[in-house]
Amino acid sequence: MIKRTICASLLLTGFMANAQQADFKGQYPATNKIEQKDTYFGTVVEDPYRWLENDRSEETNKWVAEQNKVTNDYLKQIPFRDAIKKRLTELWNYEKYSAPFKEGGATYFYKNNGLQNQSVLYRQKGSGKPEVFLDPNKFSTDGTSSLQGISFTKDGSLAAYQVSEGGSDWRKVIVIDTKTGKKVDDTLQDVKFSGTSWYKNDGFYYSSYDKPKGSQLSEKTQIHKLYYHKLGTPQSQDKLIFGGETTPRRYIGGGVTEDEQFLVISAANATYGNELYIQDLSKPGSPIIPVVTGFDNEQDVVYAEKGKLYIVTNQDAPNRKLIVTDADKAEVKNWKTLIPETKFPLSVSVCGRKFFAQYLEDAVSKVYQYSLGGEKEKQIELPGLGSAGGFGGKVDEVETYYSYTSYVYPPTIFKYNLKTGKSEVYKVSGVKFDPKEFESKQVFYNSADGTKIPMIITYKKGMKLNGMNPVLLYGYGGFSVSLSPSFSVSNLVFMENGGVYAVANLRGGGEYGDTWHDAGTKMNKQNVFNDFIAAGEYLINQKYTSKEYLAIAGGSNGGLLVGACMTKRPDLFRVCFPAVGVLDMLRYNKFTAGAGWSYDYGTAEDSKEMFDYLLNYSPVHNVKNQCYPATMVTTGDHDDRVVPAHSFKFAAALQAGQSCNNPTLIRIETKAGHGAGKPTDMIIAEQADKWSFLFWNMGLSYK
Repeated sequence: MIKRTICASLLLTGFMANAQQADFKGQYPATNKIEQKDTYFGTVVEDPYRWLENDRSEETNKWVAEQNKVTNDYLKQIPFRDAIKKRLTELWNYEKYSAPFKEGGATYFYKNNGLQNQSVLYRQKGSGKPEVFLDPNKFSTDGTSSLQGISFTKDGSLAAYQVSEGGSDWRKVIVIDTKTGKKVDDTLQDVKFSGTSWYKNDGFYYSSYDKPKGSQLSEKTQIHKLYYHKLGTPQSQDKLIFGGETTPRRYIGGGVTEDEQFLVISAANATYGNELYIQDLSKPGSPIIPVVTGFDNEQDVVYAEKGKLYIVTNQDAPNRKLIVTDADKAEVKNWKTLIPETKFPLSVSVCGRKFFAQYLEDAVSKVYQYSLGGEKEKQIELPGLGSAGGFGGKVDEVETYYSYTSYVYPPTIFKYNLKTGKSEVYKVSGVKFDPKEFESKQVFYNSADGTKIPMIITYKKGMKLNGMNPVLLYGYGGFSVSLSPSFSVSNLVFMENGGVYAVANLRGGGEYGDTWHDAGTKMNKQNVFNDFIAAGEYLINQKYTSKEYLAIAGGSNGGLLVGACMTKRPDLFRVCFPAVGVLDMLRYNKFTAGAGWSYDYGTAEDSKEMFDYLLNYSPVHNVKNQCYPATMVTTGDHDDRVVPAHSFKFAAALQAGQSCNNPTLIRIETKAGHGAGKPTDMIIAEQADKWSFLFWNMGLSYK
């Protein structure tokens, strides 16, 4: 349980927390400031920590090592840090399974025995014993290399899988014979933001950028290219299919339809809005035909059969609809609606010639089965208010699998019969958790402009609304990402000891479709921060917590959220966790794929109005000489999506501006990236440090 270090006096508890940190000020490493000034529309902006953007310099590496030493020394003094790590390890140690999928007559699934750094891919033939097919734990000695996707030929005889090293988005692709497990081709290098899509057994399509001449981890990647790799030929001879100087796009993906008739190409310049092209592979020499050009809308081919394309789109349907069209006359004017738009966002998957329409209704899942003709056949009965995912499979399947979870329902895999509409439990989670001891409820609160925002609050039953409960408030609010209910082993350590976990579904996300998303982009971005601040105020006003016990957390765009809110309202929070955040809003578009985020953010070069707006909330540029909450910035030295320079500069600014004894630390994980593929032992250590830091800085102890 969480035990108060002093009696239930907020004043005394705050005093105790300060006493724990009284000698901390002045222990930060010296961070050099340089004379660096940039001019935007007549406004001069200083950037004294620009040198930290050089991830290859000895000076930066020395700074990283010194910062990590200070952080580690601080965390080592917390007496219950080891106890939290031990409890996390106990909770994490249970078998975890993925939903199975079928390839070439065999069933594949991922399994983790409990504490393996990477989940292992197994294969099962018929009712035989499952065998290890690929073990990513053997990719590296320290578990930092991971399996990041695999695709099979239609007959299942060949597979191409991607390997990420140290968490990087750059991948290598290895092709194997699935019967023998032996490599059958040269390893492809420097593949990024790509799938691998086979055409027959001859080769596959993939995407990448030219390798940067400077730092591979931070230099801008601008022109994506779609290639075709023919087996048995060197990568240097791969054929450019789309992209390059004639059709420059930042993000290009290509996939072959299951019937192998069409190559479908999606091309975009930002994270929202894409062009759609098709090529008829059944006719040699067939040209690439545009279906939709321009970037005002999104469209995705989810199925093809007998010359017809089935497309999910938001053309005249902000919450999306499913249409069908003949491929030889696929223009928008010929589209026919099969599943119309509703008031809730739609996504579609396909299995056994059935469509599964998955809706988010107030951020929780509802799923319906449709025929190819668009007739609604069944509603899938889910266990409760949570998140369901899956419902995919081959055209000849008669059953499919899906997973279901919520904040109080550990991930469970179900098998679903397409004919009867019945679900049965396939795999139950083995986590040591009794959901009857916890409750999760959804509330709606008003933001600054009166907009109602949903939030789900989860806690142990019997909690008292006395304003003294430690709360972790989590948010994201961007890129049309929806935060639907999901189970977290790490959060159990917090909640089983009296903590409250709250997730706010902010504008900028996709919980209510494009309108909700657009309400949190560019010149509307302040709405997102207002929504999050209002969530914190709601939790305080409703006596869940008080300012002395309120922590906030978010990663990536959510790291921006935390950074912006803590610099605007440092008085509201006790502890802050900005993780792998986009924190320099004037220069985010200068690195890796950052320029593609401009739909959500705008750029400092767009206009004076946009520059002024970004400067007003950019966390790096809004640190002042004042008292900030206890803060632990986290990042990875191999993060080539949101480069660690964002976090470096923000931490340096916080340490220089902090006017009180609250620690402003940075925890920099080595051989780690933006988060994908992070090994289990690294995750447990990071989460143990997070909870230790939170408890310690709220004046609480852990037992």
